[in-house]
Amino acid sequence: MIRVLLADDHRLVRTGFRVILGFEDDIEVVGEAENGAQAVEATARHSPDVVLMDVEMPGMDGLEATRRIVAAGGGPSVLILTTFDRDDYLFAALEAGASGFLLKNSSPESLVEAVRVVARGDALLAPEITRRVISAFARPGLPRAEPAARLGELTPREHEVLVELAGGATNAEIAAALHLGETTVKTHVSRVLTKLGARDRTQAVVLAYELGVVRPGG
Repeated sequence: MIRVLLADDHRLVRTGFRVILGFEDDIEVVGEAENGAQAVEATARHSPDVVLMDVEMPGMDGLEATRRIVAAGGGPSVLILTTFDRDDYLFAALEAGASGFLLKNSSPESLVEAVRVVARGDALLAPEITRRVISAFARPGLPRAEPAARLGELTPREHEVLVELAGGATNAEIAAALHLGETTVKTHVSRVLTKLGARDRTQAVVLAYELGVVRPGG
């Protein structure tokens, strides 16, 4: 059973999400919060697998709440609700450790699938997100990370896995593309994250663009 916490300052939005998720046999809404502080406290109390987190909330916002939840370690995956109208929110959420992003006008089916994706440890990088990340790293003059020596520690297979990750592929999709078993893919992904010093799959994707493993249009 996937345990979900809803964090949004609009009660009607939380109610709508609760109703949608309530139809699924493998998902249970275990709590709600109307601001970031409540989300942090409720996460500690309910130990959810996924936190569905709004960004703009009174008091502590969703970005700071995400930072605190991720920093606590061993906690849930955070799925950010966004309208994609502000790039600073997007990259701040990436840096905060969010595992995925969901458009607020997404379909009920997309919401359910997004919860399942991040619950199993995959990053949810929608095409809109990927395009914005690529666009950002393609901008002239944008500060880039220095090439990391640790990139050279990746084996050829781990390099292939990183390229697939950068395209937003799930473990199952990577397994199919590289003709590997999913268990083997999980092992490769874990090693890639460890060698790159990446906090999660989402950060690994950002690093892949920063370090030139994949390039815009490539």
